[in-house]
Amino acid sequence: MISSKNPDRWCKPSHLLLVRDFLAPRLLWQSTPHRHVSHISNSESPAEASSPPPPKARRPLSQAQRDFLSSALRVNQAGELAATLIYTGQLGPLSRSHPHVRPLLQHMHDQEAGHLRTFNALLAHHRVRPTLLRPVWRVAATALGWGTAMLGREAAMACTEAVETEIGEHYNGQVRVLLEMMREMRETGEEMGEELVGLLETVRRIRDEELEQ
Repeated sequence: MISSKNPDRWCKPSHLLLVRDFLAPRLLWQSTPHRHVSHISNSESPAEASSPPPPKARRPLSQAQRDFLSSALRVNQAGELAATLIYTGQLGPLSRSHPHVRPLLQHMHDQEAGHLRTFNALLAHHRVRPTLLRPVWRVAATALGWGTAMLGREAAMACTEAVETEIGEHYNGQVRVLLEMMREMRETGEEMGEELVGLLETVRRIRDEELEQ
């Protein structure tokens, strides 16, 4: 709702050389059974050679990152609320005039209601207040849904398509910002915090569900 493998690279000569380099010790061992070939330098113990790299630093969110998280959650929750109310307003009139579209509308409404519950929970978890325009959203979205339904099936479907497309583009923008943030942090040897990683996963999932409708 309101949307980053190339098998041919394994066939390149450089990768074939790596395969041969990997197999060479085994071939050498088989051809000279009495000779021991060591792959560990004299200055390294086996434990040191096999030790994993140190974990990347994970710092608390900066003020700018926390502001982005709060703004994204607030806007996303408001958008999902509006979409849910649009479908609520459309369900009654369209169910009476076009009963065959009711299952589709009900599915879309239930999906948006699930998205709204997700962002309501995230707002509470991160202690982010909802938008102060919530009452305005309620009135406007309900009126838009009911009004387009009264105009007929075509008008209602055009409205829902426009809403879903706009929401998908909105989520795409958030995904781009989060991926760029992740890239910059990794360049400095840091890992993105769990809060932003969770937001990225949630936004990607909901975006895909919005765009498939």
